[in-house]
Amino acid sequence: MPRVQSDTKAEIRDVAMELFGRQGYERTSLREIAERLGLTKAALYYHYPSKRDLLAALVNPLVTEAARLLERHAGGVGAEELLGEYFDLCVRHSDLVSVVLNDVTALSEAGLIESVVSVRRRLDALLIGVAPGTPARMGAVVALGGIQDIAVMLPAHEAGQHRARAVWIAMAALRSGTAPGRAD
Repeated sequence: MPRVQSDTKAEIRDVAMELFGRQGYERTSLREIAERLGLTKAALYYHYPSKRDLLAALVNPLVTEAARLLERHAGGVGAEELLGEYFDLCVRHSDLVSVVLNDVTALSEAGLIESVVSVRRRLDALLIGVAPGTPARMGAVVALGGIQDIAVMLPAHEAGQHRARAVWIAMAALRSGTAPGRAD
C-alpha cells in the first residue's frame, strides 16, 4: 500500500528529530534518514528539498507557538502566567529544544537563529521591560534559561509533574534581579 504524503512527511520529521537529537544535525545525513524509512533519497527530496528545509519544518511549529504565546501576552499579564506557559511550551517541544541548544550553528546556517533569538528577546521585554538594568536582565536570563534547561534535562513527564515548582524557582530568579535596593 502506498504511503500517504502527510504521513510520510510526519515520519520523516520524527526520524530526523530522533537522529538530530542523538547524533546532531551536522552528523546526520538525508541518506541516513531515507534509509531508516525505507525511502529513496529522491523520495525524501520530494518532501524536503534540503536538510535545511527539514530543520525548518521541525523548528517552525515551536516558533509559531512561541509567537502565539507572545501575542497573547502582548497586552500585559503576570510574569508567573507567562513563565508557566513558556514552561509548557518548552516541555511540549523538549526534544526540539534539546536539538536546538545542542546545535546552534545549524540553526544559524538554516537562517533560523534570528527567529529563536527574537522570541527570547520579546519574552525578556514582557518580563522586565525594554530597557532593564543588568540585574533585571540577569534575573530574566536565569528564569528563562532555567525553564529551558529543566525541559531539556528532565523527561517531559517528570518535568510536567514539577511545573509549579519550576515556575516558582523561575519567579524567584526574576524577583531577585528586580529586588529593591539593588544597584543597576
